[in-house]
Amino acid sequence: MAFTSNKPGSTMANINVTPLVDVMLVLLIIFMITAPLMSHKVQVELPTAVITNKVEAPPTPITLAITQDGSVYYDDEPVSQDLLESRLSTAAQQTPQPQVDVRADNTTRYSVISGVLRTVRLQGIRKVNFVATPER
Repeated sequence: MAFTSNKPGSTMANINVTPLVDVMLVLLIIFMITAPLMSHKVQVELPTAVITNKVEAPPTPITLAITQDGSVYYDDEPVSQDLLESRLSTAAQQTPQPQVDVRADNTTRYSVISGVLRTVRLQGIRKVNFVATPER
């Protein structure tokens, strides 16, 4: 119930809290009804997970660098064609098999790169990636 004063233009200083009390009572009733539903009457002991297989870390990738003159570097070490084939065949027999990252100069002839890729595939390596430098 609001009181008015006899002065025109005066403000009323009372706050009507009835809607706030109504909302709070409705929320109290809702929580009182739903609280018993949140507790479970039947207690169930859930099983715990047991991990039996350990995940192996992937092997480090092999980096093949091909220079402009056709030299091939296996993990930053210069190799001949025969040494490259033997190292790749040994790597192909590993489980899991490592991936091969190929880096080449942008002026290297495609025939040289194609020959190295052919060697990699013939030795049984399944994962071959090309590494490029981002443009500046």
